[in-house]
Amino acid sequence: MLQDFAQKLASDIHTAIESGPTPKDHLQQMIQAAVKRLNLVSREEFDTQAIVLQRSRSKIEAMEKQLAELQAQLDQLSQP
Repeated sequence: MLQDFAQKLASDIHTAIESGPTPKDHLQQMIQAAVKRLNLVSREEFDTQAIVLQRSRSKIEAMEKQLAELQAQLDQLSQP
């Protein structure tokens, strides 16, 4: 994936350099288009998802603890 990206970017750079009097502008547009194709998320979205993940982990840990306690109670009740 990165090799394909690098090849496409190199091709875009070559095209930008040959494109005329404003290669810098054209190059910047090509780089932005290449980065958009990577399906990246913004830092804000990443941070939001990290918070959601942490909350989910906390809930799972609490449920695992509760399940272990219930299992221990069940084990005690089932012993003669």
